[in-house]
Amino acid sequence: MPSEQNIARQRAVQNAAKSVLAALPQMIDASDNEQTIAEKAKSLLQQQGYTDTWYYDCHALVLLGSRSCMSVSGKTYQPQTELVGQTNLITVDLSPLNEECWGDFARSFPVENGRVISHPQSLEFQNGLRFVQAMQAHLLSIARPDYTFGQLFDWANLRIRQSGFVNLDYRNNVGHSIATSRENRQFIEANNQAPLSSVDFFSFEPFVRLKGGHWGFKHEGIFFFNPSGALEEL
Repeated sequence: MPSEQNIARQRAVQNAAKSVLAALPQMIDASDNEQTIAEKAKSLLQQQGYTDTWYYDCHALVLLGSRSCMSVSGKTYQPQTELVGQTNLITVDLSPLNEECWGDFARSFPVENGRVISHPQSLEFQNGLRFVQAMQAHLLSIARPDYTFGQLFDWANLRIRQSGFVNLDYRNNVGHSIATSRENRQFIEANNQAPLSSVDFFSFEPFVRLKGGHWGFKHEGIFFFNPSGALEEL
């Protein structure tokens, strides 16, 4: 269980990422691309004093258009120049760093008529966004301190399949612990018997596509267990 001081420090980094993704949609139009969106996100982080990233050299991993369903590591990621255009889905995954504290926050933004909108008309957009948001809410209701990373993996992937979606992650996992080095992360993956409570914080980030669908959706947050054993989101 993390200390109050660690929670406060971790929350500050995560709040910076949240504020960036609250402001970014208003800065995106049809003429943008992955490169320009990543640059805008990085600039917004830097304006808040977050100049470093823990995810290789990838402050903002942006995917859109023909790459919407691509799963790629920040180690090899290179933003491309395909335009947003009139209809699209843009996923932005931020990884700010403040000393040893990581932020990890991702959202998918639907674009219709050349603008990011909160309430899309497209049923695929509606269903995908609703599903990844519901996964986060369900996690808060089912996770316990003795729940293992492997059990969470099994639950998430069963729910993804039963709901008519496909897991797009290149590792097939749905999140990881928030560590002090990339190599020490515990992944939410099959057969990982470590309990969730063995780490102070972990991310949950299903990346999914509707079977037969065109777009890949992600919704990520960081979670921890409070002193009463209930799961909370930063």
